[in-house]
Amino acid sequence: MAEYSCVKSTKLVLKGTKSKNKKKNQDKKRKREENAEDRLDIVEGWWTVTNFGEITGTVAIEMGQGTYISALDNGLFTLGAPHKVDEGPSPPEQFTAVKLSDTRIALKSGYGKYLGINSDGLVIGRSDAIGSREQWEPVFQEGKIALLAANSCFIRCNEEGDIEAKSKTAGDEEMIKIRTCAEREAKQKDDIPEEDKGNVKQCEINYVKKFQSFQDRKLKVSQEDSKALKKARKEGTFHEALLDRRAKLKADRYCK
Repeated sequence: MAEYSCVKSTKLVLKGTKSKNKKKNQDKKRKREENAEDRLDIVEGWWTVTNFGEITGTVAIEMGQGTYISALDNGLFTLGAPHKVDEGPSPPEQFTAVKLSDTRIALKSGYGKYLGINSDGLVIGRSDAIGSREQWEPVFQEGKIALLAANSCFIRCNEEGDIEAKSKTAGDEEMIKIRTCAEREAKQKDDIPEEDKGNVKQCEINYVKKFQSFQDRKLKVSQEDSKALKKARKEGTFHEALLDRRAKLKADRYCK
């Protein structure tokens, strides 16, 4: 029996048993697809930029969930009121981005003034021209964005509600999203309807807006888990699943 002690034991595999490696690979692929879908962050046509080259045209700076930097008529800036999940930024929260170099931009408010910083580190918008204080550098790292001011500090909202640039390092309070409503450059021509673009939750909101019977003027969106929608999208039954969810809420003028 001694000669058998050096034999490496292996797990018994019955004939016809499928390998688990294939299932693991399929699970990993599905997870990657779901993660990629969730990364497509679009709110009412405003999508999140992921690199410097995408910063163009009209932009908004989001701090937190659904709250945007807003221009005041005194030349200062604060955070606007929180928006609903399907609402984009309001006009005072929209700025025009002007590229100055491969790393720096200028931002112009709706009042026609360029955003800059004063000697106290407060973000102000009172300049008619672009100087050294009106230059900004978006910093991209590991899927996150922070905005560096001319004083080499990152912007954030302080306790008084003012937007300032006083931190030399970028923590959670300095993290932002830059959204733009510029038309995305399609890598290849597609025939995907606008309602089907975005993650499953955004698509559901899109279709509710399209087909809802506005009897009480309120948006009725299902509160059920979106995992079933992700599964239906992969199985080709996405629109049927959306219709079923709207029918349960009686939120479709064609489901009577």
